[in-house]
Amino acid sequence: MPQRHPLALALALAIAAFAVNVAADEATPAHTPSAKELLAKSKPQEWRVPDPQNLLVMQLPQGKVVIELAPDFTPLHVANIRTMAHEHYYDNLAIVRVHDNFVTQWGDPASDDNGNNSKLKSLGSARSTLPPEYTRPFDAKLPFTALPDGDVYAPEVGFSEGFPVARNKATGQEWLTHCYGMVGVGRDNDPQSGSGSELYAVIGQAPRGLDRNLAVVGRVLQGMEFLSGLPRGTGPLGFYEQPSQHVTISSARLMSDLPEAQRTKVEVLRTDSATFAALVEAKRNRHDDFYQFPAGKVDLCSIAIPVREASTSR
Repeated sequence: MPQRHPLALALALAIAAFAVNVAADEATPAHTPSAKELLAKSKPQEWRVPDPQNLLVMQLPQGKVVIELAPDFTPLHVANIRTMAHEHYYDNLAIVRVHDNFVTQWGDPASDDNGNNSKLKSLGSARSTLPPEYTRPFDAKLPFTALPDGDVYAPEVGFSEGFPVARNKATGQEWLTHCYGMVGVGRDNDPQSGSGSELYAVIGQAPRGLDRNLAVVGRVLQGMEFLSGLPRGTGPLGFYEQPSQHVTISSARLMSDLPEAQRTKVEVLRTDSATFAALVEAKRNRHDDFYQFPAGKVDLCSIAIPVREASTSR
């Protein structure tokens, strides 16, 4: 058997090693861009400016909370909330409950569970009861970006106008879901008792079991840290036990009612944009120095919709 020249053998081994390395590199997933990198490349038309009539600005001692209302899903409750904001109903009310890993709730501190409503603040021209708007009829004309991985609580989930939505075409219903930062209407056992005079924001792991049992009216765009970072209530269900623990709401106004100089210019990433699709895929299949094993799936409430101030984004 002829002997191979040492140089030829070394070259053959080098070529073989190179081929193995190329194959390994091709099998290795590409580095996933971060959300910051993807957003930096987004186009101006991929961002939307919320209607000022749908923005509720709540002033706390800790800072400002901006909530975007969702009239396409809960029109009666949003209209009632607008009326209360117009008439300054929320002024000097308070955060009365902070339930760890659940919700922060605000309303009239004079309210109690004993039926004594004599000291409650007047609702003015707002309605005290409303039909339950837990779901809305399915509307194919509403924008909807479906997620690919399914859901435990609904046949289909995705985003509509920046809000997390579940829907069931078989029953002809769709509804907003209880993801982190979503805002809902507190009520008693009577389904019609939720007027919007008491509101709550989800500050913990998504309590999706509440879906279709409460009216969800919007989500927090800015200031979530001021709601989730408050001291937890020590009473039953996280209610504050002493009036001194209450966090006073100095005012709550619609952005459209504020002077132009006082308006916060915010933009929300469109959930029907290419950048949003890239963010979802990056979340599903993240691979970098830290994430060695991509999940390959993503759930509805693990996706945070980017928000930015227009004045700093140009």
